[in-house]
Amino acid sequence: MKKFLLIVVMTILMSFVGMSEVKAEENTDQLENNLPELYIKAINPGYSVDGVGNVGEMIEIARKNSDQKISLAGATVGYTNSSGNYSVLVEFPENSWITGESILLRLASSPESELAALTYTKTLAFKAGIDLRIGEEIIDSVCWTGKDECYSEFKSAHPTSLVRNSETGVFEHLESYEPIYNADSYYVEKVEDEEGYGKVAVQCVGLEFSEVLSYYENSRDEQFVEIHNMTAEQILLDGCKIRYKNKNYALQGVLKADSYKAYYPSEFSLTKNPTSGNTIELYDIDGTKLDTLFYPNGQRKGTAYALIGYDKGGNEIWKTTYAPTPNEPNNYQEFKTCEEGKVINKETGNCVKVATVTEKICPEGQYLNILTGRCKKVEKSKEKTCKEGYYLNPETGRCRKIVSNDGATYKITPEKYETKSTFVALYAVIGVLAIGLVVLVYEFRNEIKKLFDKVFRRSR
Repeated sequence: MKKFLLIVVMTILMSFVGMSEVKAEENTDQLENNLPELYIKAINPGYSVDGVGNVGEMIEIARKNSDQKISLAGATVGYTNSSGNYSVLVEFPENSWITGESILLRLASSPESELAALTYTKTLAFKAGIDLRIGEEIIDSVCWTGKDECYSEFKSAHPTSLVRNSETGVFEHLESYEPIYNADSYYVEKVEDEEGYGKVAVQCVGLEFSEVLSYYENSRDEQFVEIHNMTAEQILLDGCKIRYKNKNYALQGVLKADSYKAYYPSEFSLTKNPTSGNTIELYDIDGTKLDTLFYPNGQRKGTAYALIGYDKGGNEIWKTTYAPTPNEPNNYQEFKTCEEGKVINKETGNCVKVATVTEKICPEGQYLNILTGRCKKVEKSKEKTCKEGYYLNPETGRCRKIVSNDGATYKITPEKYETKSTFVALYAVIGVLAIGLVVLVYEFRNEIKKLFDKVFRRSR
């Protein structure tokens, strides 16, 4: 009987276990089916390791079906900080595709930024959230604030990555996770331009700053920032951005190979002559920083700060030029062009009036200063001369007699060191004896006096 009851109980328990396993499988299938075709796989906000910041920061985007490539046209990765402010981190190009299992996005300033398909410029906070959108539609999202339905926040003292289980769809904090980076998992097609320029790149790689004019002469409309296409192919500028004082300004159009385009800012004005320098940045459509232009203090009216070449080490050479060349190759002119009747004073860089007395004849001993038109006395050398038999000592400025020795007047006799040493020693001994004698007489003066008195009485 007991054995029978035990069998019944075991059967019931096994049935419950079996039902729970089936239910778990159903939930797993349901979660897996709920994953969108393109979804967020992992997030790391970056940590400071051995004094290096933003180590490990990344966002990994994966695709559910690895059998076919997926278009990323219109896709964006958005970011919501702890204050609830939303901004776009990454905007995928129209003709971009994901072809591998996943693509990796990294912070541009991260030490691992080179190992990424695209980069972004705003670092992730330890309490925040991101979403993945196609157009205006949110297809996936995750938050880590520790509130409501969000996952727990990141801890600086305990570095983790928030990683999604592709089977359950649930995120969890993992201490050890290596995201997948495959350069072949992401690519951008080249497309035909509407104006018939042929194949153009949809990204802005190959652009650089080449010139800036900030200190205008009459109106701020003269200010410009020039961009140079260094490549042998034209570049589509749509989506490229100039960033100045934390604001982005979009570029448009097509820039032909090895050509220049001056951008005249209408929405902002450049600081004419910054006290400590000013920075302008150039970004690609995916958020990658392409170039940084720093123009220093010391700008002068009507001049441009231009890239005029490279040194032997490949470093850029920037100089102030008095010949701005918007939309054209740069031209270096060190001094301003003076109006008729004036010449440049190279010491000050200013134009000065040419003296009208250039034909003036100065008296003997004077010369004509062409800048002032005045005669100035020629300073004569006042070098001292000595009479015959004397020479000038350059250190003292005095005349000294020239000493000569022809061997007849002054015989040259070698002096032996031993002889000199003997006489010195003899003199020293005599000196010591004399001093001793004086001391002896002084010490025994009374006795000597008594002895002298006795001898003197007897003699009497």
